[in-house]
Amino acid sequence: MSKVKVYELAKELNLSSADLIELLKKEFNVVAKNHMSVIEDEDAELIKELISEGTISSEKTIVDEYEDMLAEEVNKGNKKKKKTRKQLEAEAAAAAAANSLEVVEINETIMVKDLAEKINKSSAELIKELMFCGVMAGMNQEIDFETAKKVCEKFEIIAEKIEQNDELDDLIIEDSEESLEKRPPIVAVMGHVDHGKTSLLDAIRKEKVTESEAGGITQHIGAYTVTLNGEDITFLDTPGHEAFTSMRARGAQITDIVILVVAADDGIMPQTKEAISHCKAADVPMIVAINKIDKEGANIDRVKQELTEYGLVAEDWGGDTICVPVSAKKGIGIENVLEMVILTAEMLELKANPNRNANGTVIEAKLDKGRGPVASLLVQTGTLSVGDSILVGTTYGRIRAMFDDTGKKIKTAGPSIPVEVLGLSEVPAAGDRFNQVEDEKTARNMAEKRKEKLKNESFSSSHRVSLEGLYNQIKEGTVKELSIIVKADVQGSVEAIKQSLEKLSTDDVKVRVIHGAVGAITETDITLASASNAIVIGFNVRPDGNAVAASERDGVEIKTYRIIYDAIEDVKSAMIGMLEPEYKEVVLGTAEVRETYKISSVGTIAGCYVTEGKIVRNSDVRVIRDGIVIFETTLSSLKRFKDDVKEVKSGYECGLSLDKFNDMKAGDLIEAYTVEAIERKEL
Repeated sequence: MSKVKVYELAKELNLSSADLIELLKKEFNVVAKNHMSVIEDEDAELIKELISEGTISSEKTIVDEYEDMLAEEVNKGNKKKKKTRKQLEAEAAAAAAANSLEVVEINETIMVKDLAEKINKSSAELIKELMFCGVMAGMNQEIDFETAKKVCEKFEIIAEKIEQNDELDDLIIEDSEESLEKRPPIVAVMGHVDHGKTSLLDAIRKEKVTESEAGGITQHIGAYTVTLNGEDITFLDTPGHEAFTSMRARGAQITDIVILVVAADDGIMPQTKEAISHCKAADVPMIVAINKIDKEGANIDRVKQELTEYGLVAEDWGGDTICVPVSAKKGIGIENVLEMVILTAEMLELKANPNRNANGTVIEAKLDKGRGPVASLLVQTGTLSVGDSILVGTTYGRIRAMFDDTGKKIKTAGPSIPVEVLGLSEVPAAGDRFNQVEDEKTARNMAEKRKEKLKNESFSSSHRVSLEGLYNQIKEGTVKELSIIVKADVQGSVEAIKQSLEKLSTDDVKVRVIHGAVGAITETDITLASASNAIVIGFNVRPDGNAVAASERDGVEIKTYRIIYDAIEDVKSAMIGMLEPEYKEVVLGTAEVRETYKISSVGTIAGCYVTEGKIVRNSDVRVIRDGIVIFETTLSSLKRFKDDVKEVKSGYECGLSLDKFNDMKAGDLIEAYTVEAIERKEL
């Protein structure tokens, strides 16, 4: 429904904004705060009609007000305050002009010279005002909307943002309840390595898919459909929790149910815990498959007991988590797992409209030398057919061929059906959404607009939460919940930090630890943090190389501490706007210990290979063993062959000894770093 601003309607009715606001309140019980408030178009039309018919009084117009003022001034005896008719008429004209302020429409970003043309000012004037606002920009540089709005206000001009709606929004159809039909559930299998995820999938495939169709499915498309008692179930082969969460980070919530595989002889392991955290963050129902019940040492009750520690209570223990004992190797309990999936799907009432334009998600994609870009798509709504034009993320294409999960050519695919398609212009990213559009030209135009929008978004500052900027974001209302991932060297520290941080919650912002585990900070943690807009806190642990690269790429903040109270105080100080970071740690390089030599007069000498950066003499170092920081000290000596050297760069070998530490072992990492004083830029 279209809307109109108060000052626009006031101008049309020859009213002052104040009179119109009073009229709205008295006659229509509509509260408008100021001249920029909006009212529904229907109300505006009704007001016009009633005023024209004389049904309601329009009060005094701006002209009436100034005629009264003129009479009052003329009749005053005080000559000092008396104004001429000409002066009053000039004031009336100025007031009328102020009541109809000039409005300009601006995109998310705009070049300075283009804005100058829009508001009929010179570029020099505009640049001068920008400087007063603290922004240094030349005439050919872009500024964001908020900056442009502030500058326009200086010239008494109202700036309005042009909503950059994706044209695809016009194609979104609200499906009526009658048009919805039952669809198969989409299931992902997750769990710890070697707990039997692949074995379970193989057992399901062997039992429910014919042998002629079974070959090469996993490698072919990354998803397949099985049938039980006439009910279809779609399984995703690819999602480990990294893929699962990276898809969620792109807004693609494609999984309806997760089967969590836990080995009966092993129990809850680190990756199991990570999988539980990811599923809870995504709010996806879980079915626990307790695998390997045929093995010696299997203890189903122990697994159920461990699950309660993560808020998952088995149904037979009075909870609501479905637990199914299975043996993938011997084929025991496979039917029960599938039946529980179908039962859970019935409770979820999964439905979709097959009689409309198709949309869905990219499961995976690749560039094939012979066939070009190839994408595996999961249709979620509508029916996709050969010849359809689709928009996929920032790419597009017309479907030339379509294959099902067995590699067989098909012509159409309905909701929850995975297909492989040819005909896209570029390789899309896993997790990208696809939508069917009218024709290829429309798809191309939309793809170009999306690319432009992404460019503009990258121009804007990142909205990732950080401790340094947390207070400002709380004040602006952009942060209501601070999500944190905690990694520590021992479980006791994880629980202590978790409980202490969650106690810091206030009315303004809630602190929530979405995942806590023992071990080094990994790329998986960064992926979860990126999807959940969280920060990562490490206690006595360090991020690995992949994690550091991923954090820089995704803009995720990693904070590491040696003292628990420092972590708690930093978060607390950030929440009340008092965080004062004074120093920044800069990692110089990492060396791997290859061999150690004990010399009686010197101590332990480590023969090392520098893997990253450089090792500098007399620098601070930390010894890392299995991702855990075991000692911090300084470098006491650094040699190349027999010579003392100032530094050793990546790719070279060296010998080194540490101050007050001789327990170095082969495989340890020696991380050299320095601490630099930095000037505060925020708060």
